[in-house]
Amino acid sequence: MKERTKLAWIVGLYLAIYFMPWTSPTIRQAGMEAFLMLQEYARLHVLTCLVPAFFIAGAISVFISQASVLKYFGAQAKKVLAYSVASVSGAILAVCSCTVLPLFAGIYSRGAGIGPATAFLYSGPAINVLAIILTGRILGWKMGLARAIGAICFALIIGLLMAFIFRKDDVARAKGPMHLPDEDGQGRTLLQDGTFMGVMVLILIFAAFAKPGADEGIIWQTIFKTKWYVTGGLLLVLAWMLKRWFDSDERTEWVDSSWGFMKQIFPMLAIGVLAAGFLLGRPGHPALIPEAWIANLVGGNSLSANLFASLSGALMYFATLTEIPILQGLMGSGMGKGPALALLLAGPALSLPNMIVISGVMGVKKTAVFVSIVVVMSTIAGMIYGAI
Repeated sequence: MKERTKLAWIVGLYLAIYFMPWTSPTIRQAGMEAFLMLQEYARLHVLTCLVPAFFIAGAISVFISQASVLKYFGAQAKKVLAYSVASVSGAILAVCSCTVLPLFAGIYSRGAGIGPATAFLYSGPAINVLAIILTGRILGWKMGLARAIGAICFALIIGLLMAFIFRKDDVARAKGPMHLPDEDGQGRTLLQDGTFMGVMVLILIFAAFAKPGADEGIIWQTIFKTKWYVTGGLLLVLAWMLKRWFDSDERTEWVDSSWGFMKQIFPMLAIGVLAAGFLLGRPGHPALIPEAWIANLVGGNSLSANLFASLSGALMYFATLTEIPILQGLMGSGMGKGPALALLLAGPALSLPNMIVISGVMGVKKTAVFVSIVVVMSTIAGMIYGAI
C-alpha cells in the first residue's frame, strides 16, 4: 500500500504539472508567489529562528527522558501532578499529531486515567516547541503567546472534563500502576541542564530579534545593534558547556536528534510554504484563491467564522509547522485573528486520520466527546481573542 501511495502522488504531481495552464496570468502570479514566499522564509526565518529551534528540540528529546514524563500518569500518581505534567508535556516531548498516538495508546492501555491521558493527547502536538516559536516569529508574539497559553489551558480543561464525563468508566482503570521504564541518570545536575537549555533559548531570542521600528524605544534599538555580539558570546558559553558537561556520545546523540527533526520537518515545511504561497500568496499579494472568498468564510470574528475555522482545523491534517505558512497566507487574504487562533488550537491536535486511530483506542463515544470539546473550546477561544 505504501508503494501504491507513492505512485499515486508521483502520478498526481505529474498530471498537475502537465495540465497546469501556465499561460494564465493568475496561475503565473500564483506560481511566482509560491517561490517568493519560500524565499522569504529562507531569508528571514530559517537560519535565525528554525535552526536554533531544531537544536533546542533535539536537546529536549535527548536530555529529558520521555519516561520521566510518562511515568507520572499512572493510577498511583497524584492528580495535581498528573494533570500538570500532562498539560505541558508537549513542550517536553516535542511530538506531532501522528507521533503522539502510539504514546497515548501506550499510557492509556497501561492504566492511565482518561483525564491525564487525553490531556496528554491534546498537549503533545499542540504545545510543540518548534510550532510555538515559529508562530510567534511569523504571526506575531501575541499570537504565539495566545497559542501557548490556550494550548496549556485547553489540555488541562479537556482532561478534567473527560475525567468528569467518564468518571464511572475510569474506576476500573485505577487498579494498578503503569509499567514504564525509569528515568536514566545523566551525571549532571538539574541546574546544569536548565542553564544549558536557557542559553540556547537566549541564542534563539537574540538571533531572531527583528529590527524595531523608528518610533520604538532606545532599549530595543540598542538590543538590535548588539544582538550578534551577544549571540556570539552566548555561542562561546554554549561551546564551553558542551565541552565540560557533556561527553562525546551525548553530543553526537544531540546533533543526530536535531538532524532528525530537520530532515523530517524541512521538506514538509518547504512543500507547505510553496502550497500556501501558490493558493493564498503573501500578505497583500493575491494568488490563486480570491481574497474575497476567504474574507467571507473566516473574515471578522463571528461565531460562524470561528466555528468554521475550528471544524476545518479539526478535519485537516497538518504536517508539523505547515499550519503556520497556511495561516500566514489566510490572514494576509482577510482571515480574522480570532478564527486564526481557533484553527491553531484545533488543527495540530486533531485530524480525520487521527480521530480514526483514537476511536480504536478509547472508543467512538469518548473520541466524539473529545473532538467536540476541542472544537467548541477552540471556537470560544477564537471569539474571545478576536474581541480582545
